[in-house]
Amino acid sequence: MRHSAVLLAGGKSSRMGRDKTSLEIAGQPLWRRQIETLRALSPEQLMISGPPREAWSDFEIVADVIAGAGPLAGVATALRKCSSPHLVVLAVDLPAMSTDFLRSLLARCSDNQGVVPRSSRGFEPLVAVYPVRCVALAATNLMSRDFSMESFVRGALTKKLVREHAIFPPEEHLFANLNTPIDYEDARRRQTNQDR
Repeated sequence: MRHSAVLLAGGKSSRMGRDKTSLEIAGQPLWRRQIETLRALSPEQLMISGPPREAWSDFEIVADVIAGAGPLAGVATALRKCSSPHLVVLAVDLPAMSTDFLRSLLARCSDNQGVVPRSSRGFEPLVAVYPVRCVALAATNLMSRDFSMESFVRGALTKKLVREHAIFPPEEHLFANLNTPIDYEDARRRQTNQDR
């Protein structure tokens, strides 16, 4: 399945109190860890959605089409710049996410349809595969100032641009995100235990 990939790394990290992208897990900055997870999928194009940084100079940086519109703005811009039929989306603050899981999502896609995981908490729209055909829907939502990723996913489901994939209970840990310093300490502890 031909695909591009984007790392969503433009959040404000307000609850964390410092930049999430530079937090280290197993001695590696979080952004680098996530980029390597995406790179292992062998995408045709690898982008980072966020403000330009010197550390990211080797990557294609895509700026949000509308500032302050949350992750939908980054997804919309990446879809516009996408050079292949599908776009794999991954948020920077999900350090447990695996290449194998993302590969399994790609395997569930069809030529015209992507896949959005659904956990017991609801949709997981920041670990998903969207077809480039979603670009018009993303633009419409942004123009109407509906920045909700949940709304975007529901619209894509209605238009049959994506289908949902139920996450099995053993996979739910992959979606643990880092919002607060406590989340970060928990993630570091889990990684240390795995490395033993």
